[in-house]
Amino acid sequence: MNEIAPFDTRVDPSVLAARLSDERAPDIVEALNDEAPEVAAAILLGLPTERAIEVLDQPELDCAADIIEMLPRDRVAGYLSGMSADRVTDVFREIEEPGRSDLRARLDAETRGAVDRLSAYGEETVGSLMTTEFVTVPGTWTVGQTLEHIRHVEKTRETIYAIFVLDPRTRALTKAVPLRRLISGDPSDNVLSVAPGRRPLAVSPTASREEAARLISKYDLLALPVVDAVGHVIGIVTVDDMIDAMIEKQTQDVQRFGGMEALPEPYMDIGFFTMIRKRAGWLCALFLSEMLTASAMQGFEGELEKAIVLTLFIPLIMSSGGNSGSQATSLLIRALALHQIRLRDWWRVALRELPTGIVLGAILGVIAVIRIVAWQKFGLYDYGEHWPLVAATVGAALVGIVTFGSLAGSMLPFLLQRIGFDPATASAPFVATLVDVTGLVIYFSVALLILRGTLL
Repeated sequence: MNEIAPFDTRVDPSVLAARLSDERAPDIVEALNDEAPEVAAAILLGLPTERAIEVLDQPELDCAADIIEMLPRDRVAGYLSGMSADRVTDVFREIEEPGRSDLRARLDAETRGAVDRLSAYGEETVGSLMTTEFVTVPGTWTVGQTLEHIRHVEKTRETIYAIFVLDPRTRALTKAVPLRRLISGDPSDNVLSVAPGRRPLAVSPTASREEAARLISKYDLLALPVVDAVGHVIGIVTVDDMIDAMIEKQTQDVQRFGGMEALPEPYMDIGFFTMIRKRAGWLCALFLSEMLTASAMQGFEGELEKAIVLTLFIPLIMSSGGNSGSQATSLLIRALALHQIRLRDWWRVALRELPTGIVLGAILGVIAVIRIVAWQKFGLYDYGEHWPLVAATVGAALVGIVTFGSLAGSMLPFLLQRIGFDPATASAPFVATLVDVTGLVIYFSVALLILRGTLL
């Protein structure tokens, strides 16, 4: 597919709109993201109404709220009413007052009610992600009636690949019929005759997005119904919306894992001072915690003066412990996110990481000892007359530090999740800082034990 070249903003927006009118919506979004909001708004006005709505419905459109606020009020209401309710809700969350109330008042009653309901749910819940545009039919209908109904409502529904059959008396969800089975059924048969025998999967609107993602992934669903306490379908979560939400969530987790606050907008759209604010807080916190490393070294100042050779291995010791801790943290955060392990499994993880850390530490310890022996024997460096003890100190310290790093890195995500924090905040820099301080204490404690009476 050919890339769309950036626009020359000196060209009339109507000409730019004409160039884009035949492009796919995601390609139009990609092109508009390169333009200022006022230019993007002008281009949207030049597109056919249905195409403009399709573009605004794309979650990948940056600054959608800014673009909508720049559109004429007599046009924007029609755009918003044509968009999916969940997308309108997302946009409304980004619009400040009084613009939000003004736009809300211009919505038709159905869209306004749907937005109000979706806005009531927390941002990390299924309710905030679901759409209220889905297909339901009573269980008394035939296959032919259901197909005819789909033809009439198809343009106003987000997906028709799953049809939800309701109890004609209670309106509760009874079955979910894939479109594939529906079109292969006899038109005169009851719709329930082509429904799978198993009970349909469903999720509560207050459930986490991760739970919905787990069900969609496990059972290969295209749409997951969201039901209230009495089994009424109040929305659906589609696989494409879930993918978008998971990409956003993973982006935030990766940023937090790097030791900073998550960015609310794409990198190039973040202002200078916002970028400073998002990064400075964590950076200062990590810097202050690293001061504990200096304090630990001051506590062993006497030992350092007596055995300067020990300082040569401090970077090696600190990095090894931090690396092992970061490895364990990365593994456990992902395992918790995928529900491969639960909070109650912490002791099993600890029992697994303990021997793992010992073996990994022993491997690094052997490499370090070989390095010291080789440098000493080949005359590359003289570690002094007690060099075998120095080698033993470094090797033994690595076993202890890597073991501690693995344990600490694996337990931190459990601890953070237990007290209600996002495990991703157990970022690699945070773990490395923690292990740096304790690693120095372990290193010099081992040195005191092995080198007492010789260098110390």
